Amino acid sequence: MTKSELIEELSYLNGILSKKESELVVNTLLDGIRDALVGGDRVEIRGFGSFTVRTREAREARNPKSGEVVAIPAKKTAFFKTGKQLRERVDKGA
Repeated sequence: MTKSELIEELSYLNGILSKKESELVVNTLLDGIRDALVGGDRVEIRGFGSFTVRTREAREARNPKSGEVVAIPAKKTAFFKTGKQLRERVDKGA
């Protein structure tokens, strides 16, 4: 599901919100998660999952084409861990 499909679904299922209002709700939610992660906070949505920031250490890798060793610097990345209820619902649906 894409962001635009999510907005349409929210607008359709809610019946009260227009597409513009639904877009504002989705953007506010995603911006809030982004801002919290940028600030180093953890975001937990009960029954869905949690978002955290993880630090990946610097490492060396090889260019598969030339075999040359390439240094990859340390970086931070967003990480999502599914909640128990979401995992169980996905397992039942499969």
